[in-house]
Formats: sequence, structure tokens, C-alpha cells
Amino acid sequence: MSANPEVETIQITKDNLEKLKFNAEGLIPAIAQDCKNGEVLMMAWMNIDSLRDTLKSGKASYWSRSRKSYWVKGETSGHFQYVKEIYYDCDCDVLLMKVDQVGSACHTMKRSCFYRKIEK
Repeated sequence: MSANPEVETIQITKDNLEKLKFNAEGLIPAIAQDCKNGEVLMMAWMNIDSLRDTLKSGKASYWSRSRKSYWVKGETSGHFQYVKEIYYDCDCDVLLMKVDQVGSACHTMKRSCFYRKIEK
């Protein structure tokens, strides 16, 4: 039960993922946000296995569409994301993960993947 009455929770178990809507490729977008300051760090895709592994290990795990493979954030760089909370949106088709980010979130070694701005 959440301390905030505005937050609806579901228990993610082996058989209780029917609320979440994965796309035709079996993927759901996952946004990583710094749990301390709210900075949006990155967006990546998860499949059911990477979501389950994230819940089990506490480390953010994703699915790479380009490499067609599973990956744990920080596995090669040491820049892990330790997941503190996971939320899902009103349509149940996007995840928001509040993470404790070690080092850079972006593969360019920037803190966040969102370091470029579009001017009007």
C-alpha cells in the first residue's frame, strides 16, 4: 500500500503483468529519472524478461532493439542504475523508473542523454 493515496500500485508477480501494455514487438518504453533531483537521464526499451530481471536484481536491465539483445545498464561501463521505484503511466504503456545513477547515464559519457536543446 502506497503512503500517497494518489498512487495506485500493482504487485508485479510472475503472472500479474496484464495491466502493462507492451507493443507489437513485446517492448515497453522505460524512462530513467534520477531519484534524488528528478533529472530525466535516459529512455530505453524493456521486454518482459528485462523488466523481471530489473525487479529481481534492482539493477536496470533493458532490451536493445538495434543489437537485438538484453543488456544491464553499467555492465561494461560500471555506470549502473539502481532502481528505487517503478511507476507506470495512465495508459499502462510507459514505465518511469526512479534510479540511483552511478556515473553517466548516456553512452556519450554525459550525465543525461537529454543534453541537446531545440531552439524555437
